[in-house]
Amino acid sequence: PAFGLFLFTIARDPLRIIILIAGAFFWLVSLLLSSLIWFIAVKASDPQDERLQKGLLIFGVMFSVLLQEAFRFLYYKLLRKAIEGLVALSEDGCSPISIQQMAYVAGVGFGLMSGAFSMINLLADALGPGTVGIHGDSQLYFLTSAFMTMVLIFLHTFWGILFFHGCEHRRWWEIAAVIIMHLTVSGSSFCNPLYVGSLVPSYLLMAAAAAWAYLLSGGSVQNLRRFLLCKC
Repeated sequence: PAFGLFLFTIARDPLRIIILIAGAFFWLVSLLLSSLIWFIAVKASDPQDERLQKGLLIFGVMFSVLLQEAFRFLYYKLLRKAIEGLVALSEDGCSPISIQQMAYVAGVGFGLMSGAFSMINLLADALGPGTVGIHGDSQLYFLTSAFMTMVLIFLHTFWGILFFHGCEHRRWWEIAAVIIMHLTVSGSSFCNPLYVGSLVPSYLLMAAAAAWAYLLSGGSVQNLRRFLLCKC
């Protein structure tokens, strides 16, 4: 269902596709830089020191989150300049796409690329060697990984809306809230293989972020009720 966001809301609009691809590129660059820094740190440290290696892994995850949000901010600045250019070129002085729509599409771009890399890593693990759960560990690794991938795609979409809204209205606490949620979700992965410790908080945060983003986008409880009841 997460990849249906692209098919039903973006695929028919060329401008939205461009914004989505650019957003995915920004996420890729942030991943490349964070991976490079983590790789250098690991090579420069003692590989036999398990405590140090675990600390470097935690540092790498937290640094990657902060770098992703930094690139999200840079992408907002780029799109803001793009809107000014579109307004200058349009005949009626209006942009063909609003900043709220850009925030949504950019969030989907971040989320889809994040989900794609999660799926690639999952498929790579599925090739072996070994069998999941052969030593008594949980056999739900692939299932929980799929659910975690889905929640991250949705979360990036909602975070994009919240982050852009915070930048647009200079509500820095909204940006801080997005960063804290991102750090929390990423940090909860260290609870694995106790998957309940990562999935439950992530889905609770997704529900909260979805409601928040819905309200910031102009939604209301009445509109939601009319939608669920299929009323025009």
